[in-house]
Amino acid sequence: MQRAENKLEEEATVDVQFTDLPNALIACKVPEDLFNEGGTKASFEALFRPFDPEVHFQYFRSFRRVRISFSDALAAAEARLQLHKTDFNGKEIRLYFAQSVHIGSPRLEPPKPEKQFLISPPASPPVGWEQSQDATPVINYDLLCAISKLGPGDKYELHTATPTTPSVVVHVCEDERGDSSAPDDSDGDDKPRPQRPRIVQTRRPDFAPQGEQ
Repeated sequence: MQRAENKLEEEATVDVQFTDLPNALIACKVPEDLFNEGGTKASFEALFRPFDPEVHFQYFRSFRRVRISFSDALAAAEARLQLHKTDFNGKEIRLYFAQSVHIGSPRLEPPKPEKQFLISPPASPPVGWEQSQDATPVINYDLLCAISKLGPGDKYELHTATPTTPSVVVHVCEDERGDSSAPDDSDGDDKPRPQRPRIVQTRRPDFAPQGEQ
């Protein structure tokens, strides 16, 4: 009695395994003549028809592959066991189970609403989204006061240099206009600003034609 139960369990296990297998095979690196000559194609199909009379073939010439679709997974498994790595017109046939891809839906579904804000431009903001308020800018009045007391050519050190970091120094630029009519906010006892030197261009030498010399 126990042996009969074990035999039934083994048969059920085998059925489950064959049910999980795909019902199609992929023949790889088939001969080139298979896509041109009708006799070679008929001989190739005759190898698989004893396992399933309703077998269908799909030829992919650019990949040199053939998809063989059976009516059930058991016929596909038997065909692979009998024909895998066998000779056909001087070429070794390699058969592999076709992997089934589960998409979930025959139509392309839109993204979930909580991820639609990633689309550019966004369709609508996510639920609960609010505009963030800009923070008040931080103004360092001590730095502004120190810079206002500096004269042209002076400098103010913000951060002292360390063995690993450089120092940060603010330099006040001199007035490049050199115009005495410009307003001067400095004290009256400041030294006058030196005039910027004027660049004098070199005069081109005179050229006389050879006929006049």
